[in-house]
Amino acid sequence: MVDDVEKRWRDPRMFRHAATYVVAVLATATLVFLLILWWAARRECTNADTLLCDATAQAAVVIAPSAILLFGGIGAFVETYIQWRRGRAWPIWQGAGWFLFVLMVVYLGIGGGSLGR
Repeated sequence: MVDDVEKRWRDPRMFRHAATYVVAVLATATLVFLLILWWAARRECTNADTLLCDATAQAAVVIAPSAILLFGGIGAFVETYIQWRRGRAWPIWQGAGWFLFVLMVVYLGIGGGSLGR
């Protein structure tokens, strides 16, 4: 079991696994974002000057990728707990979870700011 005081948490294999997980979550959120933009571009709008012409399209662009980042972060924290219980290098997964949460908050801040206009 890993002693938290010793800080022997170097595990390249676990880091690769966590990094792959983060990249997969980011790729999924990006794909959903692009699919929503494609869906919004095909809708009929009364205002042809903007791509996201109604509240439904605007909310979908902000909420869907944020939800994917949220669930990805929660999944990383669940994996943190599992690795902690097994006595392995859990801080790697905790860092992945916090990275996804911070990214989600930044995305919501930018998206929410643009919706307010």
